[in-house]
Amino acid sequence: MGEITGAGLLAHVPTIVLPREVRLELNEGKEITLVTGLEQLRKDVFERDDYDTVVVLDSHWATTVEFVVTAQDRRAGLFTSEELPRGMCRMPYDYPGDPELAHNIASFAERHGTYITPIDDTYLPVYYATINLWKFLGEGLPDKRWVTIGVCQTGDMEDHLRLGRALADGIAATPGRRVLLIASGALSHSFWPLRELRDHEASDPAHIFTPEARAADEERIAWFKEGRHGQVLDTMEDFMRFKPEAKFHHYTMMAGALGERACTAKARQYGAYENSVGTGQVHLWFDRPAGGWTAPAAPAAPALAAQQ
Repeated sequence: MGEITGAGLLAHVPTIVLPREVRLELNEGKEITLVTGLEQLRKDVFERDDYDTVVVLDSHWATTVEFVVTAQDRRAGLFTSEELPRGMCRMPYDYPGDPELAHNIASFAERHGTYITPIDDTYLPVYYATINLWKFLGEGLPDKRWVTIGVCQTGDMEDHLRLGRALADGIAATPGRRVLLIASGALSHSFWPLRELRDHEASDPAHIFTPEARAADEERIAWFKEGRHGQVLDTMEDFMRFKPEAKFHHYTMMAGALGERACTAKARQYGAYENSVGTGQVHLWFDRPAGGWTAPAAPAAPALAAQQ
């Protein structure tokens, strides 16, 4: 029986793969902590031997009539972004896939009232929401399999929760599989207009598009650190006012796999909450609680009585 051993809500912004000197130029001479955070996360989690497959829930890959899961034996090539070819140009990638897991995930679509197709086409595009994170967390670890699932642009929150349920069942049905999930995407996601954008490239969250968007992001970060996934899901309609990336469905799919509102996993943050040309970015990692993803949260320690 397979299992999910860890999960993360991770930022994939193009800045992280720019040359260091360019990053420093854009950020007032300082390194962005989205880079140092991923470097530390790799050491803490991805260089361990307690997992064999990573499933990326990719906010940049939008399908239309179904969910699609990559099912190639191997993915390799050079990646140039159609969005930002100057900064992400001919980036080499090469990693094994997990066709068995992909087909097992798809086999649970009907049970959960959704549509999932495994695709093994060599020419299926890749997206930087997957590749940028692989460059930090997977490159140089040749035995680790990577699989990607896109969001479905016609699906609502319930559809993406259903995908997550099928994902969890597909993992459980794959003998011996130990899986890390990555919800790859941002929090609030409004860009500054082009003529103003270059005044807001530094990582300081003072550059987030509006103070209200920053407050909404920081509120949810606090909830994640407290393990309050139900609060995040129950306030999703309100969060839509701040245009989270891909309607936050990268997270919704992950939540569906981890028990949804019953999930109690608490986040630990890698790096700071940062701006990327108006959008809110953060790295949050969820270790599986000792009792499982939906284990009752430990009671808070009693407050010490005031000294007389």
